[in-house]
Amino acid sequence: VQLQASGGGLVQAGGSLRLSCIISGGTSRSYGMAWFRQAPGKEREFVAALRQSGGNTYYADSVKGRFTISRDNTENIVYLQMINLNVEDTAVYYCAGGRPILSIIRSREAYYYWGQGTLVTVSS
Repeated sequence: VQLQASGGGLVQAGGSLRLSCIISGGTSRSYGMAWFRQAPGKEREFVAALRQSGGNTYYADSVKGRFTISRDNTENIVYLQMINLNVEDTAVYYCAGGRPILSIIRSREAYYYWGQGTLVTVSS
């Protein structure tokens, strides 16, 4: 399975972006999918997750209400819609896939497929 993330760019604070993660070599509904991000000098952190069964979603507190993770099963793409972006959202965003159990759905170690990352820069 390969993941390819895209959609990053430069946006002003308050703006919006939609990231895409194209899945090849597998079907998106077979995996739990997630987005993580890593800001300069910081650890990679959980952003959002979508369970493989049921489609329940989970978010980091810092993005709740602003980011939405979704899946297009026909196109094998997972999206991260981001609105009301702020400077603290600046990071490289990574999509990830795996079959995590609920208790570790926010853990990097739960995912074994990773995309290459796409840079989001939010200017003030």
